[in-house]
Amino acid sequence: MSKPIVAVVGRPNVGKSTFFNSVAGQQISIVKDTPGVTRDRIYAEVSWLDKEFTMIDTGGIEPDSKDIILSQMREQAQIAIDTADVIIFMCDVRQGMVDADTHVADMLRKSHKPVVLAVNKVDNYKMQMPDVYEFYNLGIGDPFPISASSKQGLGDLLDAVTEKFPKRSKEDDEDDRPKIAIVGKPNAGKSSIVNKLIGTNRVIVSNIAGTTRDAIDTDVVYHGKEYIFIDTAGLRRKSKVSEELERYSIIRTVAAVERADIVILVIDATEGITEQDAKIAGIAHERGKGIIIAVNKWDAIEKDNSTVGDFTDKIRKTLSFMSYAEIIFISALTGQRLYKLYDMIDQIIESQNMRVQTGVLNEILTDAMAMKQPPSDKGKRLRIYYITQVSVKPPTFIMFINDKELTHFSYTRYIENRIRDTFGFHGTAIHFIYRERKEKEQ
Repeated sequence: MSKPIVAVVGRPNVGKSTFFNSVAGQQISIVKDTPGVTRDRIYAEVSWLDKEFTMIDTGGIEPDSKDIILSQMREQAQIAIDTADVIIFMCDVRQGMVDADTHVADMLRKSHKPVVLAVNKVDNYKMQMPDVYEFYNLGIGDPFPISASSKQGLGDLLDAVTEKFPKRSKEDDEDDRPKIAIVGKPNAGKSSIVNKLIGTNRVIVSNIAGTTRDAIDTDVVYHGKEYIFIDTAGLRRKSKVSEELERYSIIRTVAAVERADIVILVIDATEGITEQDAKIAGIAHERGKGIIIAVNKWDAIEKDNSTVGDFTDKIRKTLSFMSYAEIIFISALTGQRLYKLYDMIDQIIESQNMRVQTGVLNEILTDAMAMKQPPSDKGKRLRIYYITQVSVKPPTFIMFINDKELTHFSYTRYIENRIRDTFGFHGTAIHFIYRERKEKEQ
């Protein structure tokens, strides 16, 4: 089930990043008094009451700016607006309503997306409320007075935001066709792969710099099985401004990954694996998706006996946090090994839905602990009493232990590897949750 996406937009320096950090509960965005310091869009998982969503912090919008960085921010914010389910439009009560706010409001109206208006820096309600009322003139609904720095008014604002989340239809819940997101850097060959897999040539990129569109869903039937491919292509860069859009387009990747069961990360073989590729892989890993690394344009590489091994080693080293990912070398141009993707997808779907009996799991755990003792600290040793699987997609296990302070990621990885050795779980993340249980409760 995909989470709704909320974009926070507005002019530079109205307090979007401060608001973002207050709601996300951690210092993620850089906050300074200079307009335009939020260089990258940052996103975070947010939970409000019983609702979970992904929140995006954008650079400030200056609708008519010729400044190259502010122009990039406008492009960046437009991508966020196109992708979001709900938009928080933030203004600054101290600066009052300015022409640029009106232009941004016009831009938001054209999006036809639900908008919640937040007026920030309201530190004294009694004195500043008359200034808040001025923002009714924007014509996009009731202004919510907030103070992001002191966290006042955030609850009412978030209530209004979550009320506007799209309602899930019964058909969405019942659609169990595998959803596969094709992600990666621009020009890695994502569209070509989808076109080849479905046997048609759809035109989904534009020569106009900065053109954006939502991810395109394509239904495919292969050997009697149905699949949905989510294609994130749709950006082609031409101007100086648009060259920077590569890193800004990350949010459209986040949106596609949210909706997917499996993520195919397309890497350009002629470039090798890049930092941007690792960032995209990290998004899929954090969300527990099935992952295939598809190295495209393999036909363009001069090869010897060690080429595949060397390239695989580089990928494994760069993406060491997801050693479970499947790797395949393909060519969208020639069709080389392309249809093997379907076999990998089927195998990963099977792994994602695999359930392991509790008795068998605890046998594996007992053997693993006998071979390698759990970590200890200051004379106190971690004790793992019991393990059980609680969910699938991704497979999630709860371990009942004596003290969370004694846990260490390397030992969790060790247990994970023992489980993978026995059951495979090919191509899918595995999640572990620790629950403390006092010894007297045994």
